[in-house]
Amino acid sequence: MILTIKKTFDDIGSVTLFAGKFFKEVFIPPYEFKEFLKQCYIIGYKSLPLVAITGFIMGLVLTLQSRPTLVKFGAESWLPGMVALSLIREIAPVITALICAGKVSSGIGAELGSMKVTEQIDAMEVSAINPYNYLVVTRILATTLMVPILVFFADAIGILGGYFGINIHGDVTLYHFLAQIFQSLEFLDVIPATIKTFFFGFFIGMIGCYKGFNASNGTESVGKAANSAVVTASLAIFIIDMVAVQITDLFM
Repeated sequence: MILTIKKTFDDIGSVTLFAGKFFKEVFIPPYEFKEFLKQCYIIGYKSLPLVAITGFIMGLVLTLQSRPTLVKFGAESWLPGMVALSLIREIAPVITALICAGKVSSGIGAELGSMKVTEQIDAMEVSAINPYNYLVVTRILATTLMVPILVFFADAIGILGGYFGINIHGDVTLYHFLAQIFQSLEFLDVIPATIKTFFFGFFIGMIGCYKGFNASNGTESVGKAANSAVVTASLAIFIIDMVAVQITDLFM
């Protein structure tokens, strides 16, 4: 038990130092713009179909599940606003971040872990290339930028799914549907939800890079790095979301 607690605190300290090095290296040239754009394409564009399908299903299912209860109380007109608030505040950011934790963080962990095991990272150091700057900084920056964009896209597709869900049992124009949504939204509904997605993206990238960059020798460690990256990143998302909700609640 004591050894487990000690190892946990050791890991927290190592991750903190790893993250601190990122904030130092991000301002040190050379700036790997080409690699950064490549990672944005891999993380953002290639995750778009999965996020779009998930977002549409979330909006559709949430609408269909919520409608019967609201109909009983004669509050069916609240459905567009309720679906939009649920998606934008909580469901879309968290589910999209979890998708990225499973797809992106595990991919980064496996990729860097494989490079570590096959000594490619050591070869980069011998070649006078800063592996941290090239491999870690670019990936963390890419996830920090792409996850909020993916969440915004999931919000839009989810709202579209809600529109289709409402029209299964009724006939509502898109203009009227969107008008009800914008009447329900306020500043504190959108901004805090957007800010926390940057933290989601940062920790997804940072944890994936940390697990891969510190993989031990042996091919078995590559799988462990990928699996550990998913679990740790998912846990970090829930913790960040819990803290964000508490902070937002203070200003409501």
